[in-house]
Amino acid sequence: MQIDQIRREAIEAVLAACKITMAVQKELVPAKITMQKADRSPVSIADLAAQAIISLKLGNEIKLVAEESSEILQTNVELKHKVVEYVQTVDQKLTENEIMQAIDRGNHQGGNGLFWVLDPIDGTKGFLRHQQYAICLALIDQGEIILSVLGCPNLKISDDETGGLFIAQKDCGAYMRSLNNKVETKIKVSEVADSRQATFVESVESGHANHDLQQDVAKNLGITRKSVRLDSQVKFAAIAKGDADIYLRFSPTKGYQQKIWDIAPGVLLVEEAGGKTSDTNGDPLDFTRGRMIPTASLFVTNGKLHEVVLDAINKTR
Repeated sequence: MQIDQIRREAIEAVLAACKITMAVQKELVPAKITMQKADRSPVSIADLAAQAIISLKLGNEIKLVAEESSEILQTNVELKHKVVEYVQTVDQKLTENEIMQAIDRGNHQGGNGLFWVLDPIDGTKGFLRHQQYAICLALIDQGEIILSVLGCPNLKISDDETGGLFIAQKDCGAYMRSLNNKVETKIKVSEVADSRQATFVESVESGHANHDLQQDVAKNLGITRKSVRLDSQVKFAAIAKGDADIYLRFSPTKGYQQKIWDIAPGVLLVEEAGGKTSDTNGDPLDFTRGRMIPTASLFVTNGKLHEVVLDAINKTR
């Protein structure tokens, strides 16, 4: 299969998943929600339905590494019926058995070879807050990310339009388009070269990021403005389109390992837009290690700031 055809199919798959997740959010997630008492079933429905439709649209030719499995649906019939119902809004001919099999196709262990990587909803709390979340898909070949598509339904991409796709192909640049228009616009990282003028992004949730350490790094960089906190790989998109300059992702958990579906799609997007990603030793991320990378922390920049950020990280240590 030619890469152009694979690219088109990946875009169509992510668009279909965006349609499903937007419908679930609109119909099942209250506009105002208390996170401590949140009903997590809507995000489970959206997660599993998005994984199913992407798996089905990509087909079986290339293996799939994905976050979810159908295990929860074996004991929750109501949840299963909802997942099937939403997937069938895209293709009513699909059977329950086909949908369950499609979800469980994501159990590939990664490593070497050619395979897809999928996070069907990155940013579950953002999804429940009606804030930022992303559908994140990447194609990896022998440890090299060669294609990625991010669907960001709640991201404002222009003054009058919300919801966009971000597409990157190895050595072909990074692009942005709306969910409703096929016209793609090339994007690139910012030209900021003075860290004192930089904007940095980080996770909303303290459970996902060591905010104190990240603030110390920002202080060493001379950054005085407050960080922009966003859920999901939307942070990579913010760097790629020049809305931010630095993304610090330091895990608060000792021995934490990065799940490849949480980072691979965003990594290629930033790099094809002219930016750079590495672990906090300055080394590239190794996607031949399987479903996890034994790296607790990483950072992303517009490229021009990469060495100065690495120096600030070393000083903070």
